[in-house]
Amino acid sequence: MSWLQKLFGGGKSAQPMPQPYDPAKFKDGSTVQIGSRAQLEEFLRTWQYHHKLQPEQLAHADRIAKVKSSGMYHGGDVIYQLEGVPGIWHEQLLAPKDA
Repeated sequence: MSWLQKLFGGGKSAQPMPQPYDPAKFKDGSTVQIGSRAQLEEFLRTWQYHHKLQPEQLAHADRIAKVKSSGMYHGGDVIYQLEGVPGIWHEQLLAPKDA
């Protein structure tokens, strides 16, 4: 028996395969609300790393949208694309919203 078979139970189907790690707080299709204008302006002013907020994204403050996709920047930050809303959105700029 190979080390891989031992790791996953020797090919026994009684144990489910482990699921990949997904750190995203908001799953694809989730409804979210973008932060307030003040929150976006503060982020635009202070964020110094990857995927900086673009000034044109400020127009989408308080908007409700669905998560199109999510990903994780290599530093561990979760980022999102939203349906019908341009740009990349950081998790801290989004809040859950009931559909």
